[in-house]
Amino acid sequence: MGGGSGGGLFSSDIKGLEEKVKQRLAEAKADVSRHVFISFDHEDLDEVNLLRGQAKNDKADLQFDDHSVKEPFDSANADYIKRNIREKIDRCSVAVVYLTGKTASSKWVNWEIEECLKRGKGVIGVYKGDAPPAKTPTAFQQNGCKAVKWEHDALMRAIEEASTKR
Repeated sequence: MGGGSGGGLFSSDIKGLEEKVKQRLAEAKADVSRHVFISFDHEDLDEVNLLRGQAKNDKADLQFDDHSVKEPFDSANADYIKRNIREKIDRCSVAVVYLTGKTASSKWVNWEIEECLKRGKGVIGVYKGDAPPAKTPTAFQQNGCKAVKWEHDALMRAIEEASTKR
């Protein structure tokens, strides 16, 4: 009753399958896209949209999925706004803070940084020009967050590093 053989895999078949799986995993790792929340002062929306556009450009090395707030919430209810922003933060692995002269005084940017850190997200800053602004948000300074120049390679390395160190 019942015996046993038939239809098994040969060791050469198993080795071939192993190699195919390893190759697919390597390809998937090379093509990983990070889930990013971008924190910024609303007055910097045009420049942030340029950053978003570069990340969507197939010819650019910059690659991430943006889980940020695209349009301001139509509400004066701070609890409602915070709840909706938290949902977006929860979907990301890294927060990128767009550093300008305006972000240091933005209560929302500071709150978003604090919320990201509380939720175990990596936080980095990105700036245009030769140096970051003289003042950065308090939570950014106090937590020793790293700032990088707005360049594809530097930004992607910083996103990857922040993602693995969270």
